[in-house]
Amino acid sequence: MAEKLTYKELVQRVEALEQQLFVLNQKEVSLRESERKIAKNNEAILRISMALPEYPDLEDLLDYISSEIKRLLDAQGALVILLDEEKKTFFFLGAAYDDTATKKRVKRIRFPIKDLASGNVIKTGEPIIVNDSSRDVDLYPERDKKFGFHFRNYVLVPLKSSDRMIGVLAAFNKTRGGFEQSDVELLGMIAGTVSLSIENARFSEELKTAYRELTSLDRAKDKAINHLSHELKTPVSIFSGTLSVLAKKLEALPEKTWKQSMNRAQRNLGRVRQIQDEVNDIIQGKQDKTYHFFSFIVDQCSDLLSTIIEDEMGETPVIEIVRNRIKEIFDTREMVPEKILLDDYVKERLETLAPLFIHRQVEINPHLHSTLSLYIPKDPLQKIVDGLIRNAVENTPDHGKIDVIVRNHEEEGVELVVMDYGVGITPDHQKRIFEGFFTTQDTANYSSKNPFDFNAGGRGADLLRMKIFSERYHFKIHMTSSRCRFIPDKKDLCPGDIHACPFCKNKEACHHSGGSSFSLIFPAIS
Repeated sequence: MAEKLTYKELVQRVEALEQQLFVLNQKEVSLRESERKIAKNNEAILRISMALPEYPDLEDLLDYISSEIKRLLDAQGALVILLDEEKKTFFFLGAAYDDTATKKRVKRIRFPIKDLASGNVIKTGEPIIVNDSSRDVDLYPERDKKFGFHFRNYVLVPLKSSDRMIGVLAAFNKTRGGFEQSDVELLGMIAGTVSLSIENARFSEELKTAYRELTSLDRAKDKAINHLSHELKTPVSIFSGTLSVLAKKLEALPEKTWKQSMNRAQRNLGRVRQIQDEVNDIIQGKQDKTYHFFSFIVDQCSDLLSTIIEDEMGETPVIEIVRNRIKEIFDTREMVPEKILLDDYVKERLETLAPLFIHRQVEINPHLHSTLSLYIPKDPLQKIVDGLIRNAVENTPDHGKIDVIVRNHEEEGVELVVMDYGVGITPDHQKRIFEGFFTTQDTANYSSKNPFDFNAGGRGADLLRMKIFSERYHFKIHMTSSRCRFIPDKKDLCPGDIHACPFCKNKEACHHSGGSSFSLIFPAIS
C-alpha cells in the first residue's frame, strides 16, 4: 500500500533530493576541476620537459620555468632561489615578474639565509604556505624593502639534489584567493625538473672546467715541447755547422792529427740529437727503457774502458785519467749537507752575481738579518738563491727595485724572500709556474737575450728544480704575484724601462703596479 505523505513531507523529500543532486553536481564539478588541474599540470610538466633542450643556458631555462609557474599558479611573480652554501646566502637565478626592471633588480641582490622564510624550508626540507604575510613582517624586515614590492602571500617548495638542499622554488602574490595544497603539489612536481637541470648544469660546468684545465695543460705541454725543441735545435745546428766549417779548414792537415777528434765530436753531436728526440718522447708520455739501459752502461763503463785500455796499452796513467773523467761526469753521490748562515751566504751570492747584471739599472735592496743556521748542501742552495735573483732581475724593468730579505721566521725556521716590483705573473700562468719547462713568455721574446736581461726568460726548469729541492731538503715555497695593472694580459709587453713606460710618471707608480714575491722557509738548527 503506497505511503501517504503530507504536503509538508513531500516538500521535505523534494528538498532533500535537490540537496543530494546539488552535492553530486558539486562533486562532479570538483572532479572535473581536479581532472582539469591534473591535465593542466601534466601539460605544464610536459611543456617544461620539452623546453629543456631549447635552453642550454641554465639562467634562461630557470627564467622560462619561473614564467610557467607564474602563469600556472596565477601569481604576480615566481622565483628560483638558489643557495650559496659557501657564503650562506640566497641568490635568484630564475625570476618572473610583470615589471622587467624589478626582475633585473631581483637578480642582482642576495639575502643571508636567516633573512628569508626560504631559510626555514632549507632547514626543514618541508614546503611552506603563507597566505597572510603580515604575520612575518617583523621576522623579515629587509625582505620587501630589498625586493621593492610587498609579499601578500607566497608558497615555497624545497629544491633537493641527490645529497643536499640546493634552493627553493617560490610563487608569490596570487591574483585571486590564496595558495592551496594543490599549488604545493604542482610546485613539487616542477621542483624535480628544476633540481635535475641545476645538477646537470653543475656537472656540465665541472666537465667544462676539467676540459679547460686539460686544454691548458695540453697547451703547456705543447709549449714545453716547442720550447725545448728550440733550446736544443738552435745550439745543435750552430755546433753542427761549426764542425763542418772546421772540418773543411782542417782538410789541409794530416788526418791523423784531427780526424779522430772530429769523429768523436760528430758522434757526440749525434748523441745530443738523440737526447733531443728522447726529451720529446718523455714529455709526450712515450717513455721507454733507454734511460735504464743508459744508466746500466754508465755503471759499467768505467771498469770496461779501463780493461780495454789495459789490454791494448798495458798499465798507463791513461787508465786513471779515464776513471777520473768518468767519475767527474757521471758521479751521482749524494751531496753532503753543511751548516750555513743564510744571511752571510745570500750576501756572498749577491756580490758574486752583481757583475753579471751590471748592464741593468736595477736596484737590489738587501735586508739581511742574523739568523739561525741551515743544514743543507751548498750546491742546491746556490741554484735556489741564484735562480730567484736571476728570475727577479729578468722580470724587473730598468730603474726598478728588488728586495732580498733574510730573517728568522716566527715559527718555522729561517725565511728567504725575494720580492720584485716588476711585471708580475698572470693568474693562469701562476697555476703552471711550478710544473716545469713552463715559461711566462713565448720563446721568440727571449731567444736572442742573455741571462739577467729584461724578459730573458729561460727554460722554465728553475722553479721545477726548486720544487724538487724543497721536497728533498724539506723547506717550504710560497709565491704571490700580481700582474702589472697596465699590462694585464699575457700578450701585453712592458717596455723594460720605467722611464719609457707610457703609464708610469715615476718609479713609485711602477713599484705599486705589480710584482712577485717568492718566500722560502727552511728548517733551522740551533
